[in-house]
Amino acid sequence: MALRAGLRLSPHALRTGAPPGVRRCCPGPRLAPGPLPQGIRLIRGFLSPEEEAALLAEAERALGRTRYEGGHWDQAIHGFREIEKANWTEQSAQILQRVRDVAFPPGVPQLSLVHVLDLKADGYIKPHIDSVKFCGSTIAGLSLLSSSVMRLVSEQNKDEWADLLLERRSLYILSGRARYEFTHEILKDEESIFSGQKIPRERRISVICRNLPA
Repeated sequence: MALRAGLRLSPHALRTGAPPGVRRCCPGPRLAPGPLPQGIRLIRGFLSPEEEAALLAEAERALGRTRYEGGHWDQAIHGFREIEKANWTEQSAQILQRVRDVAFPPGVPQLSLVHVLDLKADGYIKPHIDSVKFCGSTIAGLSLLSSSVMRLVSEQNKDEWADLLLERRSLYILSGRARYEFTHEILKDEESIFSGQKIPRERRISVICRNLPA
C-alpha cells in the first residue's frame, strides 16, 4: 500500500526520499547518513470521521471511570489510562480487521486483546521499545481525537532519528528495524513540532493492534 500523508518535508528528507509525514534528520548542523529505518508505514485518513466516532464511543464506554495515572509500571507513559479490550461491536470489529489486513501478513498469529491508550493533553510517552515478551514483530496504531508527533531514535546511534506526523484518524505501522532497533515516543505538547510547524497536542486515544511474540 502506498504511503500517504502529512506536511511538507525538510530539505534533507527530500534528498533521502522520506515519505510524506516523515521527517528524517538529526540534531545540530550534521545530517544523518543512510536511508530511513526499514519498517515505517504511515497511512493518512485511514479512518473516516464516522469510523473514528464509532471507535471513540466504544472506547469511552470501556474506559468508563478509569482514573488517569501519573506513571506507567515501566515509567514509559505519563498522564494516561488504558484498557485491553477483546470484544467489539460489529462496526468496530470490521474497522480493526481492516487494520489487521493492512498491518500483518496472512497467517501471522495476533493478540486478541486490543490496547486502548488514553493520553491526557499534557501526557506523553517516553522513549521505549515494546518488550518482546508481550509483543511480536509489528505494532499498528490508530490515532483518535488529536494529531501528534512520534519520534524514533536508533538505540545504536542517537544521531539517527526520524519524526512521524501522526495525524488524527491516521494509521501507523512499525515493524522490522523500526520496531526492534529504534525507540519510539510521543512528544509533549511543548515539543510537538513537525517541519517547523507546531502540532497542537490535545487529548489523544490510540487503538493498537499487535501480533503474538515469537
